[in-house]
Amino acid sequence: MFEGLYGLSRALVTDSLFSRERLGSTGLGHGVAIPHGRIKGLKLPMAAVFQLLAPIGFDAPDEKPVSLLIFLLVPEAATQKHLEILSEIAEMLSDAELRQKLLGEAEAGDVHALIANWRSAQTA
Repeated sequence: MFEGLYGLSRALVTDSLFSRERLGSTGLGHGVAIPHGRIKGLKLPMAAVFQLLAPIGFDAPDEKPVSLLIFLLVPEAATQKHLEILSEIAEMLSDAELRQKLLGEAEAGDVHALIANWRSAQTA
């Protein structure tokens, strides 16, 4: 996906994601994971949401298989921004109602709208 839309090498993205995953699972529990990595030369953070028809094992803390993944790629030097984005995604995915809505949506535009319109309880 990142290759076709943004011209990023599949190998570069895969290597970055697997490199991070080797440090520890990015599975959060409740059937969700946030695989993420740093990409040299990337100008802005980007993300992609995947819903899996067949959940996969992801070594999550609750040992539940994962069916919702949000892949996050950030510029190589985006240390603080990277952590802020991860924190917000994790908070968003801790919302059980939102998780269920995301899993139930078939249209990419509807998934995007759910995420774009979500507001943190801290800012509500």
